[in-house]
Amino acid sequence: MEENYKGRILVVDDEASIRKSLKILLEREGYIVDIAEKVTIAVEYFDNNEYDVVLTDIVMPKISGVELLNMLKTRSSDIPIIIMTGDPSLDTAVKALKAGAYDYICKPTTKIELYKIVKQAVFLRNTLKQQRVLESENRQYREHLELIVSKRTKALQKTAQSIIQIMNNMMELRDPYTAGHQRRVGNLAAAIAKEMGMEDRIVDRIRITGYLHDIGKISVPFEILNKPSQLTMLEFEIIKEHTNSGNILLESIDFSWPVSEIVWQHHERLDGSGYPRGLKRDQILVEARILAVADVVEAMTSHRPYRPSIGLEPALKEIESKMGIAYDSNVVDACLKIFKNNYQAEDEFINSHFQYD
Repeated sequence: MEENYKGRILVVDDEASIRKSLKILLEREGYIVDIAEKVTIAVEYFDNNEYDVVLTDIVMPKISGVELLNMLKTRSSDIPIIIMTGDPSLDTAVKALKAGAYDYICKPTTKIELYKIVKQAVFLRNTLKQQRVLESENRQYREHLELIVSKRTKALQKTAQSIIQIMNNMMELRDPYTAGHQRRVGNLAAAIAKEMGMEDRIVDRIRITGYLHDIGKISVPFEILNKPSQLTMLEFEIIKEHTNSGNILLESIDFSWPVSEIVWQHHERLDGSGYPRGLKRDQILVEARILAVADVVEAMTSHRPYRPSIGLEPALKEIESKMGIAYDSNVVDACLKIFKNNYQAEDEFINSHFQYD
């Protein structure tokens, strides 16, 4: 395969001149391009090849581009399909997008616009492929953990600690920042829980859950986790999937408390503005409410690839301004109190938070 290969594209249009022009333009950019003049041929090509993107005219004889879109989506639900149309009206765009199109292009278009939309669609396709591979690895890893747990002969606490260590080692190898972040969040969450008067065993459970709360980021592509600039909307949606992935990874491991549910909920907010399920108030476990506050404080006061730390004082003011709205008032009160009383974390936590102040 050529070094500049960028992906394989299927172009479907009943006009020969358009098919030829698109083939030439896209091949110049390093894409492999197949062309089809009618839907039946396009479907045959699609069934016998793996494509990254499909470009199809919306108006064609006998079978329309929207009908082709529906046919292809039943074969591959995540294939990005770009609709081409000579009608620039909003109704046409809405019709295409409602049918499941990735985007649409008005004919005639410019090379710049064509390359931009195709490049974005190929990026999406490749990202989804990566996610599937990582999710498959996660399933295998989870099955391996289940086997370990099913054969355990020691106490549950020791087994849980072993599992946590394995998971954190995996995360450390893949993304050292997230591994350190989890440890710091776990320790801060435990300190908050202790300040709230919770039993020692509950405090320990919250600490352990904190050590695992971002384990779902194993399924997020490395390039997105460590992107040195602000995330796009698409990339942020991919990041948000880590709560679902964490729940899936942990749900069948036999902890004696609802670890997977707490991990699933740690980005929920009291007012329903959180994710992934938009839970509100009493729908959110108290452990998840504690993790939410610890997570926000630690994240805001840590250096990220795309921004420096904002400092501890502004972070505490932020959670205080949203107490009772997004964050549990009792949790925020406890968090503010422990920092007022000179909360001491591990050296790494202290260094990472104050070197940027």
